[in-house]
Amino acid sequence: MSTLEAGIEVAAIPAAAPAVAAFDRFYPLRRGLEALAAPLAALALAAALFSLFLLALGKSPAEFFAIVWKGAFGSWFSVQNTLVRAAPLFLTALCVAIPAQLGLVVIGGEGAVVLGGLGGTCAALLIAGAPAPLVWLAMGLASAAVGAFWIGLSGLLRAWRGINETIASLVLAYIGIALFNHLVEGPLRDPASLNKPSTYGIGESLMLPPLPGTQIHPGLLVGAVACVLCWVLIYRTSLGFAARVTGGNVRAAQLQGLAVARLMVFACALGGAFAGLAGAIEVAAVHGRANASLIAGYGYAGILIAFLARHNPLAIMPMAVLLGGIGAAGGLLQRRMGLPDATVLVLEAFIFVSILTSETLYGRMRWFQPRGTG
Repeated sequence: MSTLEAGIEVAAIPAAAPAVAAFDRFYPLRRGLEALAAPLAALALAAALFSLFLLALGKSPAEFFAIVWKGAFGSWFSVQNTLVRAAPLFLTALCVAIPAQLGLVVIGGEGAVVLGGLGGTCAALLIAGAPAPLVWLAMGLASAAVGAFWIGLSGLLRAWRGINETIASLVLAYIGIALFNHLVEGPLRDPASLNKPSTYGIGESLMLPPLPGTQIHPGLLVGAVACVLCWVLIYRTSLGFAARVTGGNVRAAQLQGLAVARLMVFACALGGAFAGLAGAIEVAAVHGRANASLIAGYGYAGILIAFLARHNPLAIMPMAVLLGGIGAAGGLLQRRMGLPDATVLVLEAFIFVSILTSETLYGRMRWFQPRGTG
């Protein structure tokens, strides 16, 4: 451990905590169990509340959850559909989880997704005659740059003017969506797109091919690699350590000479880059052009996933698959139970409320606390 890290650790951790934890060798295990129990308890509570909601509608909760399981994981086709839906969620959840290491709550990823998708499309159209790998690289870089700029603005406003990043990012999301609609329906519109205004298509030759033997696009692998790399950045580098110290105690970070303002802007920009990249992957793998289909709520779903994962990049992956599965089952629920497709959004709302409730209890259950030996 470097001198800087040692100094930060002393400043950030109460003096009594290491001494107490030294006597309690099972404390790390209980702390891990608490981190696992919190989201599981929230999911159980959400399922119970949603069951009451279904009963009030005269529907069977057992049938509902059975259909959700079948629609999400009941067949190889369902699994592929779930993973395709989960792919962008890996990246949009990182847009929330990375700034959260500094205690920032960024909820404007939807704007970065749509603008990133538009930026990636424009990059592809500019060099459409180049080899496909070069075009994909250009799309990724352009979309990441656009997303980084858009969400980075929230961090800059927080660091420079003290403006709340939650409000700033949400307002910027609405501005970004409005700007996207203006450009797609105006200057960048393909005249041939009559019923659904769109940009010009990037062409079949530039679409990302599915993984061999599947219908799953490579965006899933990109998201998984991004989650792993972010976990390494957060938990295995001095930069991530500094970010976590800032999130735990801003004053301690400032006393140790950390560039708190730069860390805020960097974290927001990095998260925005991942959200923008999600938009470009959706264009290159699914839609083939930028249009209103990009405004699919991936940025907002990423908020729920990040909180369910307690902002741990590795935990984001299973939570994204879970939410992707719930979304994939929406059509089947509509056909089998006569429920509107938006019913899954109600379930997601119950999950979000439940996870926020569990957050208020996290760290306060006595059994999970460190114990001394007297």
